[in-house]
Amino acid sequence: MIWINGPQRDHWTLARQENVMVPFRAAAAALLAATLMASQAEAQVMVDVSKITCDQYITQRITHTRSVNIWLSGFYAGRRNNPVLDTQQLERNGNKLSRFCESHRDMLLLDAVGALKN
Repeated sequence: MIWINGPQRDHWTLARQENVMVPFRAAAAALLAATLMASQAEAQVMVDVSKITCDQYITQRITHTRSVNIWLSGFYAGRRNNPVLDTQQLERNGNKLSRFCESHRDMLLLDAVGALKN
């Protein structure tokens, strides 16, 4: 016998299949939610900028230098109560800090910033 539209299923067979699909869908949704939450938890890293050395900054062992440069820019702009972000100045300051840190690898990064400001 050949079925063109597939085998006919009675009412009880369909009901049993639907009962199996509901827990499967719930489990799949839970697995997806757990995966998303785990990836978000891994992304949250706390960094104490006052402990970063020039060597860690240059080699990007803590985080990307651009992230630190943006943080530094915001930190010092906040001290001056200046809400303006000059992206070109941000790049210049980052380049200047990187060059300074190349020859002062053991210095703390905030001390290097202080030395450049003087």
